[in-house]
Amino acid sequence: MLIILNAFIFHIRNNIKKIVTIYFLSTFCILVLLYNFLEKNKVDDQMQFSVVGKVFEQLSLVSSRLEMTRLLADLFKQATPHEANIIANLSLGLLRPSYEGTQFNFAEKNFVKVLAHMLHSTVEKIEHLAKERGDVGSVINSNAWHAHKELTVLNVYKQLSAIEDLSGTGSQEEKAEQVEALLKDVDPISAKYLIRIMLSTLRLGFSDMTLIDALSWMEVGDKSLRTQLENAYNVCADIGLIASTLKSEGIAGIDSMHIHMGIPIRPAAAERMPNARAIIDKLGPCVAQPKLDGFRLQIHVNKTDKHNPVVKFFSRNLIDMSAMFPDLVKAFLKLDVKELICEGEAIVYDPDTESFLPFQETVKRKRKHGIEQAIIDLPLQVYLFDLLYLNGKEFLGKTHEERRKKLLELFKDFKDTTIQVIQERSITSAAQLEDYFLENIAAGLEGLVVKKSDSIYQPGKRNFNWIKLKRHEEGHLEDTLDCVILGYYKGSGKRASFGVGAFLVGVFNPKKDSFETVAKIGTGLKDVEWKELKHRCDTLHLLKKPVNVECAKELYPDVWVQPKIVCVIRADEITLSPLHSSGKTSNNLGFALRFPRFVSYRDDKSPEQTTSINELQRLYQDQFVIKKTK
Repeated sequence: MLIILNAFIFHIRNNIKKIVTIYFLSTFCILVLLYNFLEKNKVDDQMQFSVVGKVFEQLSLVSSRLEMTRLLADLFKQATPHEANIIANLSLGLLRPSYEGTQFNFAEKNFVKVLAHMLHSTVEKIEHLAKERGDVGSVINSNAWHAHKELTVLNVYKQLSAIEDLSGTGSQEEKAEQVEALLKDVDPISAKYLIRIMLSTLRLGFSDMTLIDALSWMEVGDKSLRTQLENAYNVCADIGLIASTLKSEGIAGIDSMHIHMGIPIRPAAAERMPNARAIIDKLGPCVAQPKLDGFRLQIHVNKTDKHNPVVKFFSRNLIDMSAMFPDLVKAFLKLDVKELICEGEAIVYDPDTESFLPFQETVKRKRKHGIEQAIIDLPLQVYLFDLLYLNGKEFLGKTHEERRKKLLELFKDFKDTTIQVIQERSITSAAQLEDYFLENIAAGLEGLVVKKSDSIYQPGKRNFNWIKLKRHEEGHLEDTLDCVILGYYKGSGKRASFGVGAFLVGVFNPKKDSFETVAKIGTGLKDVEWKELKHRCDTLHLLKKPVNVECAKELYPDVWVQPKIVCVIRADEITLSPLHSSGKTSNNLGFALRFPRFVSYRDDKSPEQTTSINELQRLYQDQFVIKKTK
């Protein structure tokens, strides 16, 4: 026993240096890893809001998309994951993701009163200065004071949340006190942007796609991560969550992003083609579904908590509309599922005439008041056309055929006719497709959506997996265009009393994250509609051209407007123009609309969901296909 013990001691003595060295090296490595983890996942949010205010000011002064991206990337680099989440939303003028909504309910006239009291001035003087300088934010920015405190990003977020939450009797007075206290606690530049955020008039000239680029620049110094970040955002449309996930988990966390119940998935979109023959040549054998003229809904049903089941309805532009449709909530709660995400088209159905009502009637269901009466007057039916998620399983990677099969199984014995799976017909030839198209047109529908049976669901993508085939009118394009109002021109003659005689519209260029002009429109509206258009525009008026709008000086409107109002435009054809900026090529010619007419507003679409430059180019080329087939 003694011999064994001596041998063990001898072995220890010979290896003690190795053991000590290994111990200290391993301890050092663990400490380094722990330090890096804690640095990347700080729980103490300490960035001063003044840093954010200064960057917002810089962003408002530059027009270069690359410079904007770099400024944002540097800002995100300084932020903790929690701060990055907050900043991503604030930079878009929101307190939280768009699907949750931000509503301060504190009007500009109330800010005028706050500023008059705060700056020891009068309401009349503040109103004059606001008109002269463009907005009340610019008024406060022209003053100077020392902030009472150095508020952090988290401090400001909490105070904004508290202000938004105030409601009921006396809430406006209390909001005024809290708003003034908040403004005094920040510097004048920060105060300007806080006012604009609370008034929903923040205009920094970029969208969520620029934030995606900025996050890539933050991580690797270029846009090489854009595809991965955009894919994650398409599946989980919460830009703040994307930012905080990248900060805390790196690109590995982004690559493993999955569907979250209650967070909308960015919808897939259909391409356009001029006729049945072109579609069959493109797709081969396919399936076709009726195209209903209602509004698209993404439905989330979560019954994992038996005592508190939740049904959410998100619009095409990812706005939560759940409170508007209590009748549909009841219908979807009858489903025997734990978790479900599906898509459908909601449309008003008249049981007396057994027909669908036009979109102008269906859209009346999107209201905040008089909902119970609207349910009686305008009963909705939902026609489901896709399944995205069911009971913990994602279906995005499944083929259309597989997704539809599961959807049909789910509703096989469902008794409530408020919800139905849309019809579908297999198509093998252009003649079959043309016949089915005419059958739907005769039934008063818009046309067809044609789909590849083996295609997967690609969130946020517009491609030829789905193709629209719509009614074509002689002398017109085969489809209308969704455009954004960029400004208006003051009227003359009869329209002088309206204050508007024509308006400028543009389309979206996703590559540049900007809007490019395509038409100046002066027809298609009745007198009352001209007045409504001016009212809509005046709530979003600007003193100068937005940085994300490309427009020739010859087309500058009398009044610029924030690019937020989406409208439907019909035209006879698309031509080439030396003036309009949409899709300008090396020959310096852009696309323009010939004889454009206003049709309606599309409040269910965001500006970035309007007709893109690529679509406009295809529509231009499709005109020649149509002419050849006549």
